[in-house]
Amino acid sequence: MPDDVKILSQTTGLPVTITGLDHVVLRVKDMDRAIAFYGTVLGCPVERRLESIGLVQLRAGTSMIDLVPCGPGESPGRNVDHYAVRIAKMDVDAITAHLEANGVAAGPVQRRYGAEGYGSSIYITDPDGNTVELKGPPEA
Repeated sequence: MPDDVKILSQTTGLPVTITGLDHVVLRVKDMDRAIAFYGTVLGCPVERRLESIGLVQLRAGTSMIDLVPCGPGESPGRNVDHYAVRIAKMDVDAITAHLEANGVAAGPVQRRYGAEGYGSSIYITDPDGNTVELKGPPEA
């Protein structure tokens, strides 16, 4: 890394402390082609399938790439459904208060599967309309 590049640590003291990227969800037109690309070309094995919604989760190191099919007649166009960031702890009251104080609506807390297994998460929307999942630590 060049000497003039500095790694900035996250602001401390906030109820949301990101520890890494958990997963990215991509909407795909051809599921078999996408699985072949990520599996064969990039070496990401299928870890889990949720047939009820057509979800396929592939392991990408410590993170995951999730594939969901485009709806009928849809083209992938804007194909990132959402991305998830890992947070250090899930203090729902503190996180919700922090988000609301900053004009961000918090979705309901739900148990969801991510790169580290099942745990609580909250969906929010960034100013450009992108969905961001705040993924708490895995269940013990």
